[in-house]
Amino acid sequence: MSPQTYYIIHVVSVLVLTAYTFYAFAAPEITKKKVMIVTGVASLLALIGGFGLQAKLGYGFPGWLIVKLFCWIGLSALAGMGYRKRGAVGTLSVVALVLVVLAVSMVYLKPF
Repeated sequence: MSPQTYYIIHVVSVLVLTAYTFYAFAAPEITKKKVMIVTGVASLLALIGGFGLQAKLGYGFPGWLIVKLFCWIGLSALAGMGYRKRGAVGTLSVVALVLVVLAVSMVYLKPF
């Protein structure tokens, strides 16, 4: 596959993962199974698209990619936490926003 295909898979899946994570913070408990399936599939596609893109472009394993990997792990875990800790939704929303901003800034700035 071309790098553009991996790029589209990665970006779309991260957008879906982020959207459904914020939806999980406000959704009723009955939607938990569907939301967890969608976020799980989106998380897996983000990983596949990201590493496929990394392999196609020959980045190796720079520091900014490691930071993005930790942001992906954190964002992937937040939907489940949103259902379990309803009282901490405000804090979890801030954490999700920080993780997304940090990951995007790592892509464009590539500080290390």
